[in-house]
Amino acid sequence: MRHRTPPPIEVRNVQRTIRVSTGSMQRFANTACALVWEHKRPRAEIACVPAITVLIVSDRRMAALHQEFCGLAGPTDVLTFRHGEIVMSAETAARQAKMFRSSLTGEIRLYLLHGLLHLAGFNDVAPRQRKQMLQLQRKLFFSLCEDGGSWSGANG
Repeated sequence: MRHRTPPPIEVRNVQRTIRVSTGSMQRFANTACALVWEHKRPRAEIACVPAITVLIVSDRRMAALHQEFCGLAGPTDVLTFRHGEIVMSAETAARQAKMFRSSLTGEIRLYLLHGLLHLAGFNDVAPRQRKQMLQLQRKLFFSLCEDGGSWSGANG
């Protein structure tokens, strides 16, 4: 079933290591979802899912998911699943924030936006598609963050 409006989105922090403001992240998620909706591709998953769930997890949980679904060892920053789940690692975000001299909040927002773009039909496997997706990601990220946010360039 295809929707005429963006699906509801819920952010849940299910890890205990890194402090994350779920209220602030929820507000960002609502706005980002509406903005990404305007850029969705034909037949995008975002138009068919009943809801989007965003989970902020530990590196340990992320590594298990990464192994199970991608066959790759170790944690990654964000995984997006076809039925509307976006899973992000808070610990990876904290490390990336230090490495790119950005903020934890900025990193998590970037991961969330990246996951939403995947649900909106964008792909970053082929170089040309990756370039197109990351250009849109950068444009949307800056428009979502009042002061330009803390663009790290993560995910590309």
